[in-house]
Amino acid sequence: MSLPTTLNTNEVKNASGTEQEFGRLSQSDRQLVFNLLTEAPYTPHRLTVSHSETGTGVTRRRRSLVRVDKTIVGQVDTTHTEKISVYAVLDAPVGNMSSNTEIGNAIANLVSFLASTGADTTIKYDCSGNGAACLLNGTL
Repeated sequence: MSLPTTLNTNEVKNASGTEQEFGRLSQSDRQLVFNLLTEAPYTPHRLTVSHSETGTGVTRRRRSLVRVDKTIVGQVDTTHTEKISVYAVLDAPVGNMSSNTEIGNAIANLVSFLASTGADTTIKYDCSGNGAACLLNGTL
């Protein structure tokens, strides 16, 4: 599956569940960068997908990254901008795997932990899912 040129049909939402539209900013063989279409020049908002591989044969590993970097105006000292980064990294022994089933299971574990509290059947964009709440509040 290839990502579209513009992420504008609910692929990316904010904490209130509102769609945010991103467009392709740059692309290379192993990296794709999107920018928020409504961003201000002094507060860039980026979504990056990248991949790298090491090893050969059964020792080959792939490291894949999905990352969001958002620059904001400081809320205490408004004369400075600050950068927030959040990302998911996959490190998988792809040379010693015959399918992506177990990778998919691990990704599903992470997504469900971030976006639900266990009894939910819908995604919690407000960051009240168990894992998201841990990230947001610095709790265990």
